[in-house]
Amino acid sequence: MKAFPIPVVALGPGTQTEDESLDYLPMPKDMDTYRAPMLPEPEEIAGRVATRDALTRVLALLDLAADGAAGGQVSLWGLPPEDLMLINQVMGEGEASAIVRDERSPLEVRIQESVFAGVWRLMTFKEGALIDDTIEVGPVPTLLRDVAVEDAERVYKPWNGPLPPNVQNAPLLVEEIRDQVARWQPGQTSHVVNLTLLPVTPEDIGFLDHQLGTGRVLLLSRGYGNCRISNTRLPHCWRVVYYNSMDKVILNTVEVVDMPEVAMAAPEDLRDSHERLNDVLGYLESA
Repeated sequence: MKAFPIPVVALGPGTQTEDESLDYLPMPKDMDTYRAPMLPEPEEIAGRVATRDALTRVLALLDLAADGAAGGQVSLWGLPPEDLMLINQVMGEGEASAIVRDERSPLEVRIQESVFAGVWRLMTFKEGALIDDTIEVGPVPTLLRDVAVEDAERVYKPWNGPLPPNVQNAPLLVEEIRDQVARWQPGQTSHVVNLTLLPVTPEDIGFLDHQLGTGRVLLLSRGYGNCRISNTRLPHCWRVVYYNSMDKVILNTVEVVDMPEVAMAAPEDLRDSHERLNDVLGYLESA
């Protein structure tokens, strides 16, 4: 498992009330909780050449990704239902789910990490109908990075006019975040603004989210409880919010980074996934 998030940079004294609810950050719906997979019996996979081929290619991509190389994709589109059922059994459902949705488009991509960290299932729907089904191997699906880049607005629109009631410190925070975004360089350590430690009001949070904007990426990770990750309309700028079991905010942050670490499978996770999938294939090869 990855270590708890990267060092936090506090910008000022004070504390935030602990009773914030999810009113201003609704949790994703349509996302399943973790369920351990039920492996098929070896005789069930006997003769299922497409299943063996797909899983073997996933294993090869894991071998590459574990060594730091780019992963890749394995298409499941057009596989017989029996093979898809067996692959579903092997893959299971892991800790992370994501949705990429644009209200202006009929397309929606639903992403589910498998029980093998770094092995992701991407299912594309158009007006509710499945049109593509793919497994991708890598720290995080490339689609999430690509969409975040596309969503970034290069021209910032500053707030004009008087501030809304009870907005106090948000304008200074927006300027701090914009400055960090402008100075960000690839490979740079994440700059984290911990809103939980700052004297901000709910109206400050609302103003901040309005000025940063909201992109199309929405990811939920259960590695440390519930963690909600969404991209903003600023380049390399993410909202990362942690919740306890009562759906109360326990850590509310803005991260300036290429991709939040909590969203990604670590190298050791990829190596572990390679080892475990190799064991599974060895078990299935006994058929």
